[in-house]
Amino acid sequence: MVTLVDPVTGEPGNDGEVCLDLAHRPVTLMVAYHGDEELTATAMRDGYYHTGDIASRDADGYLTYVGRTDDVFKASDYRVSPFALESVLLEHEAVAEAAVVPSPDPVRLAVPKAYVVLAPGWQADEKTAAVIFAHSRERLAPYLRVRRLDFAELPRTISGKIRRTELRAAERDKYARARPAGEYREEDFR
Repeated sequence: MVTLVDPVTGEPGNDGEVCLDLAHRPVTLMVAYHGDEELTATAMRDGYYHTGDIASRDADGYLTYVGRTDDVFKASDYRVSPFALESVLLEHEAVAEAAVVPSPDPVRLAVPKAYVVLAPGWQADEKTAAVIFAHSRERLAPYLRVRRLDFAELPRTISGKIRRTELRAAERDKYARARPAGEYREEDFR
């Protein structure tokens, strides 16, 4: 049985981590991580198998994938799914690829920052940044909007997945110093 468990409170609800109730354990579910008791205990805690995926359930009972627990972040006390923001960014013709990570902010704790790989024919300049910010403002609620933007190649694993941990670490390091060179901010285009 699939249950959505709030990662903070541990309570079942309509939003949260996708978990399997171990009281009704599926036959095909693993028993343990071989040789890793700590990882097994983390995944199999509180009577649930924790998948690491976040979803929401609508009134009809359908689940909508939000993202991975380690990718979802809080900005102004709202949970932000990078997947949802990236999907909106990818709708714009200038954006070939996008990765969204939290960027430290003194007021909001974190704000969404997009690393964008541009489609052919687009320039990594102020004009393109303004167009992408405008697209974000038109399609996203104010608390979800992309607030910072960098044009950059995305770091990848050997299998081709985007290394978000590397992007998150770079953001933390950058904001230990002054505003990074080459970064565009939404407030610059109002």
